[in-house]
Amino acid sequence: MINFELSDEQRMYQSTAREFAQKEIAPAAAAILGRDRATTTPWDIFKPTYRKAVEIGFTKLMIPEQYGGLGGGCLDNVIIMEELAAVDLGIAASYLNVSATAPVIIMKGGDDRQRKAWLEEITSSPDFVLASASSEPNVAGADTFCPIPDPKIGLRTLAKREGDHYVLNGSKAGFSTNAGAASAFFIMARTDLSKPGMEASAMFYVPANTPGLTVGKKTELIGWKTAMHAEVYLDNVRVPAGNRIGAEGANLGAFFIQVLPYLAGGLAACYVGLARAAFEYAFEYAHQRISWGQPIVNHQAVALKLADMVVDLEAARLMVWKLAWAADRGDPQAAMVLSPAAKTFAVDVAIRNAERAMKILGGYGTAAEYKTGSFLNDAWVGDACDGTHDMLRLNIINALRMMGGLRK
Repeated sequence: MINFELSDEQRMYQSTAREFAQKEIAPAAAAILGRDRATTTPWDIFKPTYRKAVEIGFTKLMIPEQYGGLGGGCLDNVIIMEELAAVDLGIAASYLNVSATAPVIIMKGGDDRQRKAWLEEITSSPDFVLASASSEPNVAGADTFCPIPDPKIGLRTLAKREGDHYVLNGSKAGFSTNAGAASAFFIMARTDLSKPGMEASAMFYVPANTPGLTVGKKTELIGWKTAMHAEVYLDNVRVPAGNRIGAEGANLGAFFIQVLPYLAGGLAACYVGLARAAFEYAFEYAHQRISWGQPIVNHQAVALKLADMVVDLEAARLMVWKLAWAADRGDPQAAMVLSPAAKTFAVDVAIRNAERAMKILGGYGTAAEYKTGSFLNDAWVGDACDGTHDMLRLNIINALRMMGGLRK
């Protein structure tokens, strides 16, 4: 029997996240947007609030209790992320969702020593932020998934084995989320440039203070203004061989099958939160704005837009919840089909709802003092974040070809 009712614990997560977002994230986001960009970064301002989020347990949610975490699941996380992102998507999707879901890389791909050392370090720190540095400036993001066995295709960052260490050289694109705030990076690199990427890629856990690792200046996106993104440079960065997660050449499969649903689920939930925020903003405005002697919500043209916003929002949330449910059960379709489906659909809904909100507000929708413009900019960032819309959709079909179609 299908049951959509949340458990008492999940309702507690939901209400706690909603209260935290309104009381803590909202003022922090406002302070970030009003900061002096010449002297402070978003992380400079958000760090005290992040510490409060860590204390509550948002970033420890899915880490097992034996390592100091809460032992929660993907569904628990998406419930929380929707609430946080409904107040500020940039904060929720970057510092909080990445730091909450990235430990799954260690949990699924690491060995016992790595899990104990790194997960306990994460849970014991008051402000441990995680980051991923995979995409590269001159390499198409889609190359990571390319099945063509051509060594010239794929990542160019090289991790060369030297005794009991690897030496990493290369650079990562300016879209590396949390660069400049991170305590540690998950870095994807090639161990042999003469072999195809699928056969010679590995994931490395690299502390941010490792000599040779530097972060470039903050990349200014059209949205996500409260987040941190920057290039990452690797100049003879030496890491112990024990910092490689899994075997050489085995990481792409393990990463995308086992870990992707958690990362994508949290991000998709953030876009559900944005879609909800756009609806609530437009809904309230439609009751206050008077046209022809009555609130514009009484006009069918406005009411129908609001109704479409609700329909899309409910559909997106259901898709994200199904992804999370499947991830918590280890269903292979969670990564291959449901992750790209939920992420792209949630982003599409966020874009549509932001556009509808702008239309409902009319001229005021284009004014900087109203939130509609930031809704739309935040939404459009998602179209290319963690895989472009078209690439992710094409991967669904490629996966179904391998799987022999949709499971009945």
